[in-house]
Amino acid sequence: MRWGIAALRGLLAAAAALGIAELAAGALGRTSASPLLAVGAGFIDLTPVWLKDFAIRHFGSNDKTVLLIGLGAGITVAALVIGLVSRRRLAVGLIGLAAFGIVGVFAALTRPVAEPVDAAPSAVGALAGMAALVLLARSVRPSIRPSRIRPPERVSAGEAAHGTATPGEDEATGPQEKWENGPERRPKHPEPASGAGSGIDRRRVLLTGAGVAGVAAAGGVGGRVLLHCGDVSSVRADLLLPRPASLARPVPPAAQVRLPGMTPFRTSNRDFYRVDTALTLPQVDPRDWTLRIHGMVARPVELSFDDLLRLALIERDITLSCVSNQVGGDLAGNARWLGAPLAPLLRRAGISSGADQILSRSSDGMTLSTPIETILDGRDAMIAVGMNGEPLPIAHGFPARLVVPGLYGYVSATKWVVDLKVTRFATDHAYWTRRGYADRAPIKTFSRIDVPKPLADVKAGRVAVAGTAWAQHRGVDAVEWQVDGEPWRQARLAPVPGLDTWRQWTAEWDAAPGSHTLRCRATDGTGHTQPEHRTPPFPDGATGWHSVVVTIT
Repeated sequence: MRWGIAALRGLLAAAAALGIAELAAGALGRTSASPLLAVGAGFIDLTPVWLKDFAIRHFGSNDKTVLLIGLGAGITVAALVIGLVSRRRLAVGLIGLAAFGIVGVFAALTRPVAEPVDAAPSAVGALAGMAALVLLARSVRPSIRPSRIRPPERVSAGEAAHGTATPGEDEATGPQEKWENGPERRPKHPEPASGAGSGIDRRRVLLTGAGVAGVAAAGGVGGRVLLHCGDVSSVRADLLLPRPASLARPVPPAAQVRLPGMTPFRTSNRDFYRVDTALTLPQVDPRDWTLRIHGMVARPVELSFDDLLRLALIERDITLSCVSNQVGGDLAGNARWLGAPLAPLLRRAGISSGADQILSRSSDGMTLSTPIETILDGRDAMIAVGMNGEPLPIAHGFPARLVVPGLYGYVSATKWVVDLKVTRFATDHAYWTRRGYADRAPIKTFSRIDVPKPLADVKAGRVAVAGTAWAQHRGVDAVEWQVDGEPWRQARLAPVPGLDTWRQWTAEWDAAPGSHTLRCRATDGTGHTQPEHRTPPFPDGATGWHSVVVTIT
């Protein structure tokens, strides 16, 4: 029983520490100062490539939720251990809570956008947790319950002289321990009468524990409410985007293959993939937003959001793809983007000779690198402000983000962008390139089978086979498909509005009963055919033929 109370004591102390720390972060209006989020972000930074790919492959956009659950489980275990060790040595438990505070301070101060004040929530939380642990420890100390004290027994002088024990005497200590200044005095250590004695005051323990739990809950909820005050959802809802000066080409009706289970040609904002390192979505008010273009330029440029909207905006259908996408994966999406062309802004700033990189930075400190030549070669690189006819969703970079067709997202799609530095690859290294990913990452020619689904049971006869292929900024010129290693067959390609979107394909198959393996491969506009050999996403994107196994009945 007492071991359980000790473990619960540690858990409540840790909860108080986190709750008060969250309240302090909310009072400061600094999401990055929250110890849980700061430590989680630090863990992401230290995550090896293989583990990152594993998390994305198995959890997709839920990878951050899984991380926070795992982090919470780890904190819970550590808190239980702190409670158990503090049962014997309170100082050890206090040291454990202090160590947690130090880790939180270090994590907060090493974030890209850290300020000295970000150390305060972790420090205050650790002190609150230590105070809670001391309070809880004192609440479980044994106390003397009110009881009837047995009156002292009288002894004769002879009995005292001969050390004869009396009924209430402790034989181990003798009369010198039991009596003080003679037999007429009260015992020095009176014993409770039968049926009463020392023990834990359960009412005091429960009240103290409930109080600490209440403080923890109030702190956590209060901190979340204060941080939520910076939510820009209402600002986004009220924002009206201007009409583009250059409209997107109409999407041909036949661009969408009409088959059950087929991928939509245009991905909804709700279903568009999201892969980034942000544990909480940055809340950037467009009224406070500025974009700074500087570095190796003749004339630094700074734009407000209103300045951006006054430019000649363009509207384009562009497919984005994540470098972590596996062969046959779904970390790709096609949307209609609205934004300001990036090339004219760079030319306005005047790029200095020798510059070969744009180092872009988001409001939360994430940095991505983009080759300058991919922005100036005529493709529709933009500072996007709209997605599928509405302002950018907060999860996808509101109020502004980069979109550069033909490059994997980690070198082209900075969300919540606030800074563009014209520089050199040899001088400045972005977040992912410091972790071994390629500096330049053109999207590889890719195709997959969407219908029928893997391991599907299909009736024999005429079977529809269909899928999606992409090779942004080069276009898809052909898709071939194959059954059980037989000769390759040409698929029919659906029309597309341009080279920067994915392309759907269809075929018909006279399927005989049995288990069959279907494969596909695409050829892009340069004549390059998707290679057979599979390679992992690291360091510049996966390759290989996609295959599915189906059963024909």
